Amino acid sequence: MVTDPIADFLTRIRNAQMANHRIVEIPASKLKKRITEILYDKGYILKYKFEEDSKQGLIKIALKYDPQTKVPAIQDLQRISRPGLRQYSKPGDFTRIKNGLGIAIISTSKGVMTDKEAKAQNVGGEVVCFVY
Repeated sequence: MVTDPIADFLTRIRNAQMANHRIVEIPASKLKKRITEILYDKGYILKYKFEEDSKQGLIKIALKYDPQTKVPAIQDLQRISRPGLRQYSKPGDFTRIKNGLGIAIISTSKGVMTDKEAKAQNVGGEVVCFVY
């Protein structure tokens, strides 16, 4: 049993990239599906697929690499808010990730979104992770 499923999600992606895998399989949840959609929309992953099975389902993520240098598109994934220490932020307090090149994924009352979308809608929430 995993105590922090989001940290497990990020670690599986991180480990797959270090091993130069093309596809990584992750147990599904609604939050993980939304984070995957955000990563796809922002161009950090190549594609994804949700598969239903008898249990909770599976997310298959095709990782994105540079064609010439084989460097992963995701340089770093950092878990910010964790079960032992939740981190919340107001729209005016969002920090810029890698001078605006990265994104922060925020869980708000209006759903999971990036920091820029949350700031535009003027909602704060729990800072799930940083991606760059």
